[in-house]
Amino acid sequence: MTPTLVRHHSHAAPATPVDPGTRARDWAEIQERMLAPLYEAVYERLEVGTGTRLLSLGCGSGLALLIAAARGARVTGVDTDSERLALARARLLPDPGSDAGTPEGHARLVDGDPSAAAPVDGAPYGLITAFTPIGCSSGDGERLVDALRSAVPLAARGSTVVLTGWGPPERCATAPVLRVAGRLSEGARAPHTDGWRPWERDDLEEVAFRAGLSPDGSGRVACPFGYADMDSAVRGLLSTRLFDAAVLATDQDQVTKEVAEALRPHLRGDGTIWMPNVFRYLVCTT
Repeated sequence: MTPTLVRHHSHAAPATPVDPGTRARDWAEIQERMLAPLYEAVYERLEVGTGTRLLSLGCGSGLALLIAAARGARVTGVDTDSERLALARARLLPDPGSDAGTPEGHARLVDGDPSAAAPVDGAPYGLITAFTPIGCSSGDGERLVDALRSAVPLAARGSTVVLTGWGPPERCATAPVLRVAGRLSEGARAPHTDGWRPWERDDLEEVAFRAGLSPDGSGRVACPFGYADMDSAVRGLLSTRLFDAAVLATDQDQVTKEVAEALRPHLRGDGTIWMPNVFRYLVCTT
């Protein structure tokens, strides 16, 4: 599945700070779809469909939930980002009387800790997904372990858990762009903000071990990042939150400028940006 290029009229990188609501919309409208091949590959491998009871950790603006619901799964999403979650609600929980969205009762969205997502009917989950790729933020593995420890008791014994992360750096064209975040934030960590770090080959296995999960297979999926123009690329990448520490350590203008510069090798003659990437997923059992 190839990401759809989204056209925007402006071709200049943004120079002013972006509020959380705008950044959440950039994630939903530009960046989130880049991971759709990963969602599809996992669902296909696990034969997600009618009868699947899915809990998504860090569900964001809900695209992965929407795809699972379209396959017939009963979905629950959890996230701590209220702005992204509001967009997920708009997608999955339409206004009463609307024909849009998932069938009534098939979607549930929870703001906060996974422990608050206990099934309302008492039936346990059979699948837990963590589709936010770990490995670029110094605290993402620890946070995922904590989330899994809260979520796993809500699933049936022997249920499937899927963890995701970036593939080998040499197969991820976006890796040098992400290193801008590390360089700009080095030595200037802001309180309560994780810095960027290079990802390691065994990041997923380490999380699985610490969360008490048993690995049971893995896979790799091509997820190219394709953008209509430089503006879209910068906005999409900044919406990932991987550059937050760099923005606090320097400023929005500096980060925007250096991300745009790092993207120039991927600028094509028609003005689009194209970066091949590979992502990895680990299938585990509880």
